[in-house]
Amino acid sequence: MLLKIARYFQFEENQTNFRTEVLAGVTTFMTMAYILAVNPLILSNAIFLQQPNDLFQELVIATAISSAIATVMMGLTANYPFALAPGMGLNAFFAFSVVKGLGINWRVALTAVLIEGIIFIGLTLGNIRALIVKTIPSCLKQATAAGIGLFIAYIGLSGDPATGGAGIIVANPATKTALSHFNQAPTLIAIAGFLITAAFIARRIKGALLWGILATAVLGWILNIAPPPKAIIALPQWPVDLLGQAVVGLSQVGQTNFWDFLAVTFVFLFVNLFDTVGTLAGVGIQAGYINEEGELPNANQALMAGAVGTTVGAIMGTSTVTTYIESAAGVSEGGRTGFTSIIVAILFTLSIFFIPLISAFPAFATAPALIIVGVLMAGNVRTINWDDTAESIPSFLTILIMPLSNSIAEGLAVGFITYPLIKTFQGKAHETTPALWILAGIFVLRFVLMAIKPGT
Repeated sequence: MLLKIARYFQFEENQTNFRTEVLAGVTTFMTMAYILAVNPLILSNAIFLQQPNDLFQELVIATAISSAIATVMMGLTANYPFALAPGMGLNAFFAFSVVKGLGINWRVALTAVLIEGIIFIGLTLGNIRALIVKTIPSCLKQATAAGIGLFIAYIGLSGDPATGGAGIIVANPATKTALSHFNQAPTLIAIAGFLITAAFIARRIKGALLWGILATAVLGWILNIAPPPKAIIALPQWPVDLLGQAVVGLSQVGQTNFWDFLAVTFVFLFVNLFDTVGTLAGVGIQAGYINEEGELPNANQALMAGAVGTTVGAIMGTSTVTTYIESAAGVSEGGRTGFTSIIVAILFTLSIFFIPLISAFPAFATAPALIIVGVLMAGNVRTINWDDTAESIPSFLTILIMPLSNSIAEGLAVGFITYPLIKTFQGKAHETTPALWILAGIFVLRFVLMAIKPGT
């Protein structure tokens, strides 16, 4: 059995083994398991029957199942160690901007996500999304990897310890952000966890990120900073009130402002497209998958996993499913094949029976791993030609804007716009491609629309 697994996922060709892939899968799952609680918490503000949170348990199941389906498809068809789940940011946009802000019924909002997923399937079959991955200049691929690293590290440093992050960087009305006063116990535990994880990394201990997460959680439990698990297993509640509601919403689209519905669908489509492309390019660079021609082999299979995941997720009752930047944690642990994804998918499936245990892991326990992953991914800047302004300026802006705007897509947008312009300023417009200019134009158009109608 193990030999068949090794052959199917090409362990030898990818210089990996069963133990490494399992450790990588567990690590990736641990760094993104928060989505099982956070996604339902966010969506519960908009998706409910009588009052907020009355569908929380169903949303947990929808989150886990849609994540598992998309991730297992990634592993089996693309053979990449990437995991997928409902995207952070897009779930907040769904709940607070679309449903609560525009007053669109949540079933209709799920319909927009369903349509987005179907369009993505068409774009992937047409090879358009893979072409976009290939179109990204090499320097921007490297910058995207580094930018994602800073983005991940910023999440780990700045998040509220109660919902994710160490709380080391905090909001400040005068300077926007500032260093914490270190007067919060979770922050101190997260710092201790970071040092423990850094020590594991320095000693080259296999599974360092995973052991760092576990050590931080146990430390929090022992010191009563976070409550230990009260139970381990609980029977799941099948999402009977969510299943198929995206299809039901089709009949209610006529009762909604059509232009609002169209704009919402476009935003879901646009942000997910470039978030996914950026994540695949960035983490693909980290894993060594991008070839000399700047292509990501099996790109269509990887992109199809997200498209199918989004479509299935909408039918299950959750927002857009996308590739997670936390996949870089598993890659950093040595995960190189789709078997890592299979492990993540199995854990997502099993998690529906272990929600009490998973929910007991404090959010701050994952912060050390996220910061360390940021360190590892930042090294990609070394291959950028910093003496060439056509590379250095767009790359720097891409790296900088990703964490500051809290968006991979926005960082890519600025990079796409500035790269061909500066090439032209250099008198090297012939080194650009029509596809690059088209993408730059699309991003400019989006910024224009945002200026005309904020929120789009």
